[in-house]
Amino acid sequence: MPDRALSFGAMAEAYERFRPGYPVELFDLVMEYAARPVPTALEIGAGTGKATRLFAGRGVSVTATEPDAAMLAELREHVPASVRTVRATFEALRPDGQRYAMVYAAAALHWTDPEGRWARVASLLEPGGVFASFGGPVRLADPEVEELVRAARAPFLESDEIPSPDGTPPGSAMQWPGTELRRSPWFSGVRQAVIDRRLTMSSDDYIGYLSTVSAYLILPAVARERVFRQITRVLPARVEIAADLTVHLARRRSEP
Repeated sequence: MPDRALSFGAMAEAYERFRPGYPVELFDLVMEYAARPVPTALEIGAGTGKATRLFAGRGVSVTATEPDAAMLAELREHVPASVRTVRATFEALRPDGQRYAMVYAAAALHWTDPEGRWARVASLLEPGGVFASFGGPVRLADPEVEELVRAARAPFLESDEIPSPDGTPPGSAMQWPGTELRRSPWFSGVRQAVIDRRLTMSSDDYIGYLSTVSAYLILPAVARERVFRQITRVLPARVEIAADLTVHLARRRSEP
């Protein structure tokens, strides 16, 4: 999915405006799992810094990495001055003598190269350090409205979601990346949790959110405009969305 992975920069300002942030419950969940101080963290694919603000604002010294220059520029406008920013892909990261108490990815891990993924994460973590990945689709909470939108979208897109990178079915008890973490010799104590979220927004803001979704971003401009018009016609003035966060946590073993 390289085209989709690199599609966000053109919509950096919209991404910042329309994407929901992360709740304090997420911070509490991660810290409860860590069960020890987390002074330093490396963020993979930080985007505009939605998750960066959550952790940096509560005392974690965050190094935020992001390959897209426009996204990184937007991030720098919104995060505390204490955040160190690095323009780099996950695949280009090297420990360089520093390891972190935590490595995390907010709705970004699926864009990374699976080849050597877990060995690379482990190389960036101190022994016993925590890995965290969290995210999830933003869906319309009303099934009737969701069906209307699906029908309006169908001539342009079969689906706007990202399939599981390892093919795990949606109904499985353990979802990706927990499935891969369980198989990795580098990690133990794999845990999956869900934070329920319901948000309400205007139909215009929901279209704004869709304008940041990679499936729409890679459509030709004319098709993208048409599908947004079609969806707008079937939306009520305000919509409720389900934006549940699925959180995966694991601990780096001392040795694989």
